[in-house]
Amino acid sequence: MKNYDIIIIGGGGGLKLRAATEIGLKVAVIEKEALGGTCLNKGCIPSKMLIHTADLVEQLKDLSKFNIEMTSSSKVHFESLVKRVNQSITSDSKLIEEAYEKNDLVDFYHGHGKFIKPKIIQVNGEKITAEKIFIATGAKPNIPNITGLEGTPYMTSTEALKNTKLPKSMIVIGGGYIAVELGYFYGALGTKVTFLVRSDLLREVDSDIKERFQEAFMERYEVKTHHKVSEIHYSDKNEEFSVIAKNKDGKSIEFKSESLLLATGVIPNTENLGLENTAIRTNKKGFINVNEYLETEEKNIYALGDVIGKYLFRHSVNFEGEYLLRTLYENPVNEKISYSPMPYAVFSNPQIAGIGFTEEQLKKEKIDYIIGKNDYKNSAMGGDALQSKHGMVKLLFEKKSLKLLGAHIIGEEAATMIHMCIAYINMEATLDDMLKTIYIHPALPENIRNACRKAKSQV
Repeated sequence: MKNYDIIIIGGGGGLKLRAATEIGLKVAVIEKEALGGTCLNKGCIPSKMLIHTADLVEQLKDLSKFNIEMTSSSKVHFESLVKRVNQSITSDSKLIEEAYEKNDLVDFYHGHGKFIKPKIIQVNGEKITAEKIFIATGAKPNIPNITGLEGTPYMTSTEALKNTKLPKSMIVIGGGYIAVELGYFYGALGTKVTFLVRSDLLREVDSDIKERFQEAFMERYEVKTHHKVSEIHYSDKNEEFSVIAKNKDGKSIEFKSESLLLATGVIPNTENLGLENTAIRTNKKGFINVNEYLETEEKNIYALGDVIGKYLFRHSVNFEGEYLLRTLYENPVNEKISYSPMPYAVFSNPQIAGIGFTEEQLKKEKIDYIIGKNDYKNSAMGGDALQSKHGMVKLLFEKKSLKLLGAHIIGEEAATMIHMCIAYINMEATLDDMLKTIYIHPALPENIRNACRKAKSQV
């Protein structure tokens, strides 16, 4: 039986720990699919590559308001686009494997790892063990239990990112990040998209942002909120889906489309891991329980990333991996993990980004606050140059200390704009600190300054 210093189960975010080879530790990496995890192979990177094309197409549709007339028709070569993106992803994944082959301190096991005892893992017929084991197996699309769904050619995000045929119509079941990103991608390129959503689009986002997003989305797509899907049928003859959903009044309505995308959340990849052969426990949703050191109930076995269900971002698992690498190996110290406010972004159209408290959370926590809001249109870049219709910055400050508690942005470059607020929140900056900053004129971040000025007027 081979003995390692570290075993990493999962070839995605957990690979931050492979840097332990730089201090001479022997590492085994187990991955049954392609290296790089969900983010590289079937998540954030390929989706953003595709969505960039959608953004360009949307800009072309809007050229007339900038006094530009297209003299020739444009066409998206959909199959070539999808093949290019996936070839790039496959190449990047292979580069990771090639790097491991050149590193004498890394053994890569391309297969499924399973605990057969607390510290013994079986993979490809071999048994291996290590001083410390890290579970970073991620999550996968949740498939809801809907009558008639099984056996139909529906897509999850995995298939939607590899599909080379642009459908004429699509029903998207779901209203979260994945639903509005991939639905937007297909919709921008010509698919007629209908969203069936159990509650609201992006229901956990700050209410003002959510309201604006929903308004913008409904201008372009058919969005049916508060609709619960009860039944699905597929006709091989017509190559058509029929989806039955009940609205909030209990009335059943039929929707038809050529394709169906399920974007109904994720579940952890813990099945067949052999956790029953260890002391490791999961919660009622199947995510692995960890303590404040990311350690499971089994000593010296840790878990991180989507599989623990705390945050479902690549940047969050990167943070967790760096924490474990630092506190266990680079500078060993008994230090609990401390998350700074976790930022997020939704790369749909309009784009959304945020960090910290929402207004609803502040009300729930009974924290006194003041708000600063500014529409993009009330700035030189946002209004005069970009002619932004839905853009807005919303800032939330603690009423007494004036410390920035939350920031939420909708509109062009929101995912980039939010980084100013990420820095301010991590610096525990106050409203006055933000107003002392010199902002470039004319640039979009002036909307952050303008929102600060409006908050100041309430003090």
